[in-house]
Amino acid sequence: MKEIRDIALALWGGSSPCKCGGGHEVCLNCKVCRAGIPDRIASDGSDLSSLIDATILKADAVTTDIDQLCITALEYNCASVCVNSIFLPRVKATLCPPVKTCTVINFPLGAASPEAVKTEAQTVCDLGADEVDMVHSISSILDRHVDTAYEVVAGVTDVCVGHGALLKVIIETCYLNREQIIISCLIAKKAGADFVKTSTGFGNAGATAENIALMRATVGGKLGVKASGGIRTREQAIQMVAAGANRIGASNVLMLLS
Repeated sequence: MKEIRDIALALWGGSSPCKCGGGHEVCLNCKVCRAGIPDRIASDGSDLSSLIDATILKADAVTTDIDQLCITALEYNCASVCVNSIFLPRVKATLCPPVKTCTVINFPLGAASPEAVKTEAQTVCDLGADEVDMVHSISSILDRHVDTAYEVVAGVTDVCVGHGALLKVIIETCYLNREQIIISCLIAKKAGADFVKTSTGFGNAGATAENIALMRATVGGKLGVKASGGIRTREQAIQMVAAGANRIGASNVLMLLS
């Protein structure tokens, strides 16, 4: 079994020690250095609602669904409301701090070109997205086309940094083995992402505590780790936090808080 550090060295070489933590140990020369920021780690699940991205991404969602989700998120002070971009203006007009407006891009397949993904990022940021959840280039990871996978994330990083938006990269763990999960997380970190995230919820499996722990070990404390997909109970959510998650994606917020 390859160590995280050995995988990082095989990808990019280097010898300088990293200053931000993470199992790679050597500096990745990240597009955005996060060594000086506070750790993005949840101490426990006692304030679970503040860690939840209240989410509705189904194809048949309508405005009444979106409005109800916003009401719930505001009542419980969730971290964000995550919707498809057609609903962004409505959500942006409805929410108020501390609840953020979140959307998805390159979703759910992770199969668009770098140029298309960057253009989509520009569009949603112009619409006022505070947070952007993008799907990694899954085929590039599976084909080990590291440069292409990096290019996709780095292009979105440029847009998000310019707009002050937070970027989460969905690696879709259900399609990846251990080494591919590590590579995906390292690419996301090197390309300047703020978070790595397990799943779209549209794959053949969702978050597991094992994968959350691996992702946290890989990126260290400076990046966030979001668990999403198949989390339907408070006990599951707390298990994910204990494994290293500091965000939880949930389509039924009240089930997690009951």
